[in-house]
Amino acid sequence: MNVYRAAAAAVVAAASVVVFSGTACAHVSVQPQGEAAKGGYATVNFKVPNERDNASTVKLEVSLPTEHPLASVMPQPVPGWKVEVTKAKLDKLLEVHGKQITEAVSKVTWTADGSKIGPGQFQQFPLSLGQLPEATDQMVFKALQTYDNKEVVRWIEEPKEGGEEPESPAPVLKLSAAAEDHHGTGATDASAEDKNGGHDEEGAHSESAAASSSDGTDSTARILGVVGIVVGAAGVAFGVLAGRRRSS
Repeated sequence: MNVYRAAAAAVVAAASVVVFSGTACAHVSVQPQGEAAKGGYATVNFKVPNERDNASTVKLEVSLPTEHPLASVMPQPVPGWKVEVTKAKLDKLLEVHGKQITEAVSKVTWTADGSKIGPGQFQQFPLSLGQLPEATDQMVFKALQTYDNKEVVRWIEEPKEGGEEPESPAPVLKLSAAAEDHHGTGATDASAEDKNGGHDEEGAHSESAAASSSDGTDSTARILGVVGIVVGAAGVAFGVLAGRRRSS
């Protein structure tokens, strides 16, 4: 009976995992390819699963956050989909690499052109973004998913920290800490000293190992010499005794 109960419990647990994981992964999401660091550039994928059994996804609209405008937004071509990039005037000028930017991408739209996301399928839509903002830990992208039956799902609800996940959450890109440059002169000198110190220490270890090896070799030779002398003396004594026995 214990075996059957354990098997039943395992089946229930597996079914729960499938149900909950399917629910959690069913919405449109965004993930970086590698790392999305503050102040840097990153390539991200908008993952779009099809939630319907009787319809296919034919359009995705992603709105970029206006409070953190990006000077560079470049879509990667996706076979079977055409892409449209929409720009908008900025209320405040954006300065990048000494240049003032007066407009930035506000929305990117992918429309099916010979392809679509069918039931039980998903599609990824890559974007190159930069420079990522430094004054926030995340970026929220509101998205609209359109099906071929004219249904539109609005993934626009912003998640609240410590709260439950919204029913239709917007894709959120988490930003990691900005990379710091530690290649100063002091660091170089310290590195050189560490290397020299490492060589000296390695040399000391080598000399110590060599000395230990030499001492071990000498000790072994001495022991073997003493053993040889003892064996030789025993042989001489044995010969003398044997001669005496024969004489008598």
